[in-house]
Amino acid sequence: MTAVLQLAGVTRIHGQGATEVHALRGVTFAARAGELVAVMGPSGSGKSTLLTLAGGLDSPTSGIVSVEGVDLASLGNPGRARMRRTSIGYVFQDFNLIPALTAAENVALPQELDGVGRGQARQGALRALREVGIEDLADRFPDEMSGGQQQRVAISRAIVGDRRLILADEPTGALDTDTGEEILTLLRARCDAGAAGVLVTHEARHAAWADRVVFLRDGVVVDETGADRIDVLLEEGLPR
Repeated sequence: MTAVLQLAGVTRIHGQGATEVHALRGVTFAARAGELVAVMGPSGSGKSTLLTLAGGLDSPTSGIVSVEGVDLASLGNPGRARMRRTSIGYVFQDFNLIPALTAAENVALPQELDGVGRGQARQGALRALREVGIEDLADRFPDEMSGGQQQRVAISRAIVGDRRLILADEPTGALDTDTGEEILTLLRARCDAGAAGVLVTHEARHAAWADRVVFLRDGVVVDETGADRIDVLLEEGLPR
């Protein structure tokens, strides 16, 4: 399988001197086409930092982060922003929907910003909303929807167009169990269709949807579990 996302020897240091924090320490990591990778670890282990670097929302102190063979650092801020509009989908835990826009407008926005005509962008948004089962909510505003419905809109925005990499940061954290399972089903289906996915989670039962589970502790990859051992993970919990 082709590596869609590749981190090679990535370090991220925040602050300087006495306030210096090593969020990641020489991490090498990959997510391949058709694969969902779960990232687990205690609070402060570097999970969210890994995701923000993968999405081009932050830059590494050292090492290389590449998406489909392109070094994100070589793109500059405009290039990284364009990649997020076209190739990288990001599902935030707190949805990050724009309150003044309808569901369809929220989903269409990345394509419109990339120069796609309004009508064509809306059609793409409607297809994405249909994929997650809420096309009938296209003209509702976020405050007119439940948390689960808002998260489906957020996922629609992350998959609209030809997104090759889907990044999800605790996407089920604010949802009830049944709705959370539905969200994971959607992410799994998108990966099965050929995208690469990275899911940050603290729940072993959610990690069980993944093909691999990577464990972080103090900014270092301490273990990796393949699909054949995920059932053991559910029984034993995180490695120490």
